[in-house]
Amino acid sequence: MTTGAGDTDHAAGPAADVFISYASTDATVATAIVDGLERHGLRCWIAPRDVVPGSLYADGIVRAINGARVFVLVLSEHAVASGHVGKEVERASSKRRQIIALRTDQAPLTPAFEYFLSESQWIDVGAGGVVAAAAKLANAVGNYLAAAAPATAGADAHPPAHLPMPVPVGRSGASPRPNWVAIGAFAVIGFALVWLLADKFWPSRRVSPQSPAAPIAAVAPAAPTISQKSVAVLPFIDLSEKKDQEYFSDGLAEELIDLLAKVPDLRVTARTSSFSFRGRAVTVGEIGQALKVAHVLEGSVRKSGHTLRITAQLVRADDGYHLWSETYERDLKDVFKVQDDIARAVVEKLKLTLLDQVPAAPTRTDNVELHNLYLQARYYAETETPAGLEKGVAFYQRAIANDPGYAPAWSGLALAHFRQVANGYIPVKSGYEMTRAELQKAITLDPALPETYIVLGTLKMTADSDWAGARAMVDKALSLDPNSVLALVNSGHLTRAVGSNDDALKQFRKALERDPLNLLTRRYMARALYYGGRLEEAEAAVRQVLELSPSFPAAHYELGRILLARGQVNAAAVEFQAEAIPGWKELGRPLAFHAQGRMAEADAALAAMLRRSAGAEFQVAETYAYFGDTDHAIEWLNRAVGNDPGTLWIRGDPLLKSVTADPRYRAVLKRLNLTP
Repeated sequence: MTTGAGDTDHAAGPAADVFISYASTDATVATAIVDGLERHGLRCWIAPRDVVPGSLYADGIVRAINGARVFVLVLSEHAVASGHVGKEVERASSKRRQIIALRTDQAPLTPAFEYFLSESQWIDVGAGGVVAAAAKLANAVGNYLAAAAPATAGADAHPPAHLPMPVPVGRSGASPRPNWVAIGAFAVIGFALVWLLADKFWPSRRVSPQSPAAPIAAVAPAAPTISQKSVAVLPFIDLSEKKDQEYFSDGLAEELIDLLAKVPDLRVTARTSSFSFRGRAVTVGEIGQALKVAHVLEGSVRKSGHTLRITAQLVRADDGYHLWSETYERDLKDVFKVQDDIARAVVEKLKLTLLDQVPAAPTRTDNVELHNLYLQARYYAETETPAGLEKGVAFYQRAIANDPGYAPAWSGLALAHFRQVANGYIPVKSGYEMTRAELQKAITLDPALPETYIVLGTLKMTADSDWAGARAMVDKALSLDPNSVLALVNSGHLTRAVGSNDDALKQFRKALERDPLNLLTRRYMARALYYGGRLEEAEAAVRQVLELSPSFPAAHYELGRILLARGQVNAAAVEFQAEAIPGWKELGRPLAFHAQGRMAEADAALAAMLRRSAGAEFQVAETYAYFGDTDHAIEWLNRAVGNDPGTLWIRGDPLLKSVTADPRYRAVLKRLNLTP
C-alpha cells in the first residue's frame, strides 16, 4: 500500500501549509519530516493521520493538494516506483504548487519524474540524517511561504506562526545535482537477527538487512582522531559455486575478529558494525570513516569439497592503498592455520608488538566436521525465527554428538534454548531448565569460555533475580574478554536495574563506541533516556535506529511510548500502528486508544493482549497501570516475576508511575530482590 497516495476511501482534512507525498515503505521518514515541520509551526497534511473516514480517498487527495501551498515529496526508489505518488506529483505540478523533493537514496528518476521535478527544490538526507534534513526543509518551506504571503489574498492566506529563517536550497536547474553515489555509499543496512530477549533485554549480535533512510554518520559516535592501530574485518564474500557457504565465510571473518581483538593495543570493530556493510556498494574510505578505523580487512572464500581458497587483503582506509594481500589454497583441515597466518600478517603490517603467536581461542578444535556443524548451528540460530532456531538447536546437538566434550556447542545450545524461551517458542520453565543444564556442562568442560557466563548472567537476572550472582557472571565474562560488547551491555542492564540509570547510560554509550552500528544497544540507550525523563534525547536516539532500519523490532513501539510521554498522542498512535512486529504492535495499541479517549477500543485491544499474554505479563501490567487499574496492574506484576524478562525494567518505569506508591508494588520489588 502507498500511504498518502490514494488507495483507500478517505478524504482530506483541513487545508494545510504542506502536503506530504510518500510511499508506504518510507513512512518512518515521512513521519519524522511531519514532526520536524510541525515543530516549526507548519501545518501538514499526511495520510493516514489526516484522512476523514467514510469519504472517497481520491477526492480527499485532490482537495489536500489543492489546499496546500507547498508539496513535499519524500523521493526514493519506492516513490519513483509508485504510480500513486506519480499521480500526486503530476497533480501538484498541474496546480503550480511549490514542490520540494527530499531525496533519501540514489535511485534514478523516470522521465516523468525528471519532467515534473525539473523546476523543484532538492534537499538531500545528508550526514546529519533525517532530523537535520527536516530542519532544512522547514527553513525552505518557511522561506517560500514568507515570500509568497504578500501576494496571497483572502482566507487562503495563512502564513504559519514562527516561520523559520530561510537557508539556501539548491534547484536542480540552477546547480549540479547532488552526489548521490557519495550519499548512498554512506547508507548502511541494519541487521537480520533480533532476539526477543533482545527486544526486552538481551544484546544482539546482528540485525536484519534493511534499506536505511540515513547515512551512518548520523549515528556513529564521533571520535577526535582515528588510531592507526585500528581495523575493521568485513564479512568475507562467498564465491562458492552454489553460494551456500555464507555461514563458513562469516565464521572465518568472525574468527579473525576474535583473534585480532586479543592483540594488545589493537582496536577492532565489533562484528555487528563491520558486518553491516554486507552487499553494499561502499568504498573502503567510507567504511573507515563510518567505523572510525584506519584499516579494513576484506576477502573472499571459495570452498569446494575439502579444498579451500581464501583471499585476504588489508587496505588503508584513507587512500585505498593495499598494505598486504595473500591468497591461500589449502585443504579444509588447514583453515585454522590460515586464520593464524592472516591475523599475524595484519598485526605485522600494523607494526604492533606480537608475542610468540597470535593468541588463539583455547576452545578451538581441529575437527573440521565439528567446526562446520558449529558454524552452521550458530548461523541458523541467529536468524531468530522459529524454524531457524530449531535448525540451530539440531546442528548444535549434532555437534555435541560428534564431540560431547566441545564446550562452545554446549554454550551455543544453551543460548539457542534461552532465545526460544524469550521468543515464546517453547515453555518458560522447561526452557530455563534445559538452559541451566547446558550452561553447567559448558562451564565444566571449559571454565574460560566468556559467552557462557554472559548467558548465565542473563539467566540470573531474568529468572532468578539474583543480582549479585549476575554481577559476578558479567565481571567474569569481562575478565575473560575485556572487549566483549555483549558483556558490557549486560553490565549496563544490571546497573540500571539495581543502581543508577545515568551510570547505565554511560555503559551503553561505551558499548556503542566499540560497536557504533549495534541498533539494539542504541534502542536500549533510547529506553534508558526515556526512563531518565530525557525525552528529546530519547526520541532522537530511537529515530536514529529507525532511520537505519525502518522495521527494526520494537523501535516504533519505543518511539510511541516516548511520544506519549511528550504529549504527542496522535503521533504516538501512528508509531504504534507502524510497528513491524505484530506482538509489539499489539502491546502499543491499547496505550494509544486510551490516550485518545477511545475507551471501548482500548478495552478491546487489552483483551487481545490478554489472550496472548504468556511472556508479556510485564507489558500487561504496564497497560493496566496506564489505564489507572492498580489492582490488575499489581496482579500482573506478580505474574511477571520469574516469567517475563521485562521485569528487569520495573524500577523507574514511567508507565508504572501510578502504582509505585502502593505497598503491594513495593512487595513486588521485594520479590525481585530490588529496593524501591
